[in-house]
Amino acid sequence: MIEARHLIQRFHSRRGAVVALDGVSLSLQAGEWVIVRGPSGCGKTTLLFAIGGLRAPQSGEVRFGAWDLYRDMSPERRAVFRSQTVGFVFQQYHLIPYLSVLENVLTPAIVRPDPAADARARDLLERFGLRDRLNHRPAELSTGERQRTALARALLNQPRLLLADEPTGNLDETNVAIVLEALRAFVRDGGTVLMASHDERAFAQAHRVLRMMQGRIVS
Repeated sequence: MIEARHLIQRFHSRRGAVVALDGVSLSLQAGEWVIVRGPSGCGKTTLLFAIGGLRAPQSGEVRFGAWDLYRDMSPERRAVFRSQTVGFVFQQYHLIPYLSVLENVLTPAIVRPDPAADARARDLLERFGLRDRLNHRPAELSTGERQRTALARALLNQPRLLLADEPTGNLDETNVAIVLEALRAFVRDGGTVLMASHDERAFAQAHRVLRMMQGRIVS
């Protein structure tokens, strides 16, 4: 489904160059759940952003089927691709503070209008135990409620690929169980998950767990 080849990404800081991706290659099959683990700063988030079409690597390629996301697609076409194919769960949630829970979940439908989106959003929020929070703002939610809202938003457009950056890292046991069950259901329905995580509770759910160190997949 996805093949990343020889990805290189460097950033510059006052202390010199930082290598986030150092020739990373990775293949994902449809219906697979893959977790990337490793210490903070090893390149996990940068890898997710590159594979999701959010940040072009300085060299290498990311192929989704026959398409190279960065060579074959304009930024506009890549934005359409993301809205139709990829769901993102960010580590810091990135909920819009002045929108309600329901409005936040519906934001992907702005790019991809869908008359069934409202009903689907309400169904997702019901599944995630947020029926009584539809009109609340993010500041009125607990950490677990914010993460569940972000996950519902990622699933709204029924993506083929879900990219999740530490989605259980700050959650209690109840919320971890809700998030992991949602990811299991997504994979059972044929979706593909690439997840960055330190959480051993998630490792047992994945088909593969890869370890990154200093911008490389080492095992």
